[in-house]
This record gives sequence, C-alpha cells and structure tokens, in this order.
Amino acid sequence: MSDEILTLKELATYLKLTEKTAYRLAAEGKFPGFKVGGSWRFKSEDINAWIEKQKVTKDDIND
Repeated sequence: MSDEILTLKELATYLKLTEKTAYRLAAEGKFPGFKVGGSWRFKSEDINAWIEKQKVTKDDIND
C-alpha cells in the first residue's frame, strides 16, 4: 500500500468513517490530500504517516 492512491470512499472505509465526515475533514485540511478534477485523492503513505502523528503517547497525556 505504499504508492496506492485512495479515493474519498476508500479513505472513509479505511478509517471507518462516513463519506460525509471524510469529505468534511478533507475540505477542512485535516487530511493530507489533493484534488484531481474536483475529486479528492489521498496517497496511502501520507494517510499512514498522518495516523502515526495522531497517536497519543503517555508523555503527551502527562504534559
């Protein structure tokens, strides 16, 4: 899944979100994505990196 490009629907399925929520978050710039012909696309490696950055560690909780 390194260079795979995901559609909005595929991203929503991957993250277990509704398509509407995924669209809103993408439009707000919360997901690393880009538009092609007006449709959102996401590189799977960017999404996986984003997931890693979202993880909360014990140190984050104690700050």
